[in-house]
Amino acid sequence: MTLPSGRKTRGRPREDRRLSNDSHALPKPNQSLEKALGLLKSLSDHDGLTLTELSEKSALPPSTTHRLLSTLAGHDLVTVDEPSQKWSIGIEALRIGMAFQRRNNILLAGRPVMTDLMEATGETVNMAMLDGFEVVFVSQVECHEPIRAFFGIGQRRASHASGIGKALLAEMSAERIAPFLRSKSLARFTPATITDPEALRAELATIRQRGWSIDDEEANAGMRCVAAPIFNAFGEARAGISLSGPSARLTPDSLPDLGQKVRAAADRITNLIGGHLLA
Repeated sequence: MTLPSGRKTRGRPREDRRLSNDSHALPKPNQSLEKALGLLKSLSDHDGLTLTELSEKSALPPSTTHRLLSTLAGHDLVTVDEPSQKWSIGIEALRIGMAFQRRNNILLAGRPVMTDLMEATGETVNMAMLDGFEVVFVSQVECHEPIRAFFGIGQRRASHASGIGKALLAEMSAERIAPFLRSKSLARFTPATITDPEALRAELATIRQRGWSIDDEEANAGMRCVAAPIFNAFGEARAGISLSGPSARLTPDSLPDLGQKVRAAADRITNLIGGHLLA
C-alpha cells in the first residue's frame, strides 16, 4: 500500500511476516547483541574481569570485546576500574534488575517473611523460581553462622536436585512434567541424587501430599534443604522458598518441624500476594 505522498506504510519486518506464515520459523539472532549479552552474563558471574579475561571467556577477539564493552559502558551497563583495568556490571544494570523486582511482588512481599524464618531457625533462607526446568535463585536472607549455605542471585540449579525445584515440580501436572522426565538426563551430583525418572515421580507425589520437600544432600554432600511452594492468584506454584544449612544442623529428626515452618512461611507469602491453592 502507498500513501498519497508516496511514502509506504510501515509494516512488520520481513522476518515477522515470515513468522506469520510459518509459526515454527524463528528470526535470525542479532549476533552483535548476542555477543554483548554474553559479556554481561560473564561479568555477572564475577566481581571484575580484565579485557583479556573477558576475551578468553567469550572466545571473542580483544578488539571486538573492547568495542562491545565500550558500547555497553556508554549506557552505564558496564564500568571499568582504571587502576586495575577490570570491567564489572554498571549501575544501569541494577536499575534494569530492579524493574524485575518491582514487577514481581513476590520478592517484595517475601523478604520480611524470609527474614522472620531465618531468625526463627538460624538458617539461610532462599527464594527461587523455575525457568523452564531450571531453578533460578532470586532472593536470599543469609544467616549469621560461620558455616552456612550460599546461593548467588541469578544462580541456576538442576530442579531434580533442588529442594525448591522439587517443590515446584511436584505441583506440575503429569502432562507438563512428562516431557521433562522423558527428554532430560537427570544428572548425578552426589550419591544421593535421584536420577531415576520413576523414583523422582514417586518422590514428587510424596512432596505434593506432604506440602514440603527435602534436598537430602542431593546437590551438595553435607548440605540439606527444606522447601515449599508459593502460589499465585490462579493457584499456580509461582516460586518457592527454602531453608538451607549443613546436615549437622539440619538433622533428620529436625526436618519435619522445619518443613512445617517453611510451609507456613510460604503460605504467608501466598496470602500476601493474593494467591491461593486450588482445591
